[in-house]
Amino acid sequence: MKAALLALLAASALAEPPSPSSPVMLSGPWVPEDSHQLDFVALPRVPSQHVVINDVTAKGNDPTQLDKKKGGVNQHNYLAHHDGQFWAMWSDGPGIEDRVGQRVKFATSSDGLKWSTPKFLTPIPPNSGPDSPHYGTRTEKGMRWISRGFWQRDGELLALASVDEAAGFFGPSLELRAFRFDKASGEWRDAGLVFDNTINNFPPMKLRTGDWMMSRRQHDYKTSGVHFLVGGIKSIGDWQSFPVLGSASELKAEEPDWWILPYNTLAAVFRDNRRSGFLYRAFSTDDGHTWSTPQKTNFPDATSKISGLRLRDGRYVLVSNPNPKKRDPLTLSISDDGLAFTKMLYLVGGRHIDYPHVIEHGDSLFIAFAGGKQSVEVLKVKLSDIDAVKMPEKPMRIGDAK
Repeated sequence: MKAALLALLAASALAEPPSPSSPVMLSGPWVPEDSHQLDFVALPRVPSQHVVINDVTAKGNDPTQLDKKKGGVNQHNYLAHHDGQFWAMWSDGPGIEDRVGQRVKFATSSDGLKWSTPKFLTPIPPNSGPDSPHYGTRTEKGMRWISRGFWQRDGELLALASVDEAAGFFGPSLELRAFRFDKASGEWRDAGLVFDNTINNFPPMKLRTGDWMMSRRQHDYKTSGVHFLVGGIKSIGDWQSFPVLGSASELKAEEPDWWILPYNTLAAVFRDNRRSGFLYRAFSTDDGHTWSTPQKTNFPDATSKISGLRLRDGRYVLVSNPNPKKRDPLTLSISDDGLAFTKMLYLVGGRHIDYPHVIEHGDSLFIAFAGGKQSVEVLKVKLSDIDAVKMPEKPMRIGDAK
């Protein structure tokens, strides 16, 4: 099995880049012709271990971080494994969501299942603490931090967070900053500006050129569209910005993710804020400098954040909310080539679940997600359990007899 997979990957490395016009991103006899008719609740299940890192509705939380009616927010969760332990970070603040006074918290774990008591990673945003008259509101008169992930750069772990005015998405003071962990004090220190007028979606990933790349949205991204930043070698603030489209007039793209295909073509996928209920996809053959026009795929989507990853064995996984009607359930999809996903497995559901981030460590995937935007939770899923699950040989349509 392993030898056959390696042979397939070797052959793929010599293949021509994929056609950017192909809409097929979900494939198999189990996929209905209209993928919106897929019975998401009936998808095959995969075993997992589950843990809650933090829950703002639980007793014992800092009362200054709680909204009496809704309990506050836990969202924008990210994972990393560095220096022998797991790290998690997320946005934590008053009310749902991204209000004045919001900060970033973090926790650590030796095994990804037992986590330390959460602590603050970012300082109180400027003039926006619990004593501010604007605390817990949505206004341009106050500021907030938003969690943006861990960047493992040259053996060092950096934490990224954006800061801007808390009125809408996003304020004119928007900037992306890095923080460096001080082992002596156990606290994070500001390491400087990464890029002005920027919020990323996931931390940078290294290209074949040695450059790093990550997505970029500007404060006016609803008109300027999505960009990608390439650089980060000379310093954490050394980047060039390249647009996917000249503006957002062609696609209201949000929260993109991307991965490297076997032949070093880049594939990027985008949530569509025009609510088509499908993911869009674009390709780059010049390391993120130019992109094909994003095309609608047949991969269903709830207009929610997605998280993809190329595994060490060459396969690809994608964690998402595929049900176009709501962010429930959360699923795991698998692809041999990074283009067509031929397996989709039910992870967790029966409630509002979103904002996943998946990493691979050892023989397992670790998937962080938000529950109702108020809890940070993690699933540990063994790769062998994923491989053991088989998909049906006929379409799984809603309403069909089981």
